Amino acid sequence: MTAAARKRKPADESGAVFDRELDDLPQELRWREWMGRIEAVLFASASPVGRDDLARVVGQGASVEILIDDIQAELTGRPYELAHVGHGVSGSGGWMFRTKTQFSEAIKAAADLGDQSLAFTEMEMGVLCAIAYHQPIDRAGLAEIFGKEISRDLLARLRYKDLIASGPRSPRPGAPHTFVTTETFLLTFDLQSLRDLPELELDPRDPG
Repeated sequence: MTAAARKRKPADESGAVFDRELDDLPQELRWREWMGRIEAVLFASASPVGRDDLARVVGQGASVEILIDDIQAELTGRPYELAHVGHGVSGSGGWMFRTKTQFSEAIKAAADLGDQSLAFTEMEMGVLCAIAYHQPIDRAGLAEIFGKEISRDLLARLRYKDLIASGPRSPRPGAPHTFVTTETFLLTFDLQSLRDLPELELDPRDPG
């Protein structure tokens, strides 16, 4: 048994192995195979895939970032791109394929999609905006911004759409839960991170 074979671990109880290193391939073909594996993993995932997960399908000496760069270079001129997304409050993120925004209308026309699932009332958008810019923030904090209590139903609708989630406990008496935006929020509004939020032009206390 070679040293390369000894360091490989069975992938399942049948004894099949997953060859990460591909030592038997020439360097160029090995690199191409690693690129293909990363593309396959990303195409198969509906959510961003982190670096640690991608590193499981390539050799120990391979740079995931350089492989990603090579894939991105080959996508120049294509209607989709490989983007790094999902830098939320947790700091986590990953890569995913997504169509370029310039083709969104064509996709909607072909699939008759529309935007019903992401339709917002004016108040929902105002509350989502307030959470995005002031997170982590609790209901009392939102009430201070809007001058009235924000209903639990409204917050539940934003949570159902996976745009907000529970954040750390507030230092207020009773330690109420706070709200933060999610990775879905970043993806929905095509943001790389919260740092990409545009500067406020309107006062969120006056959503109308």
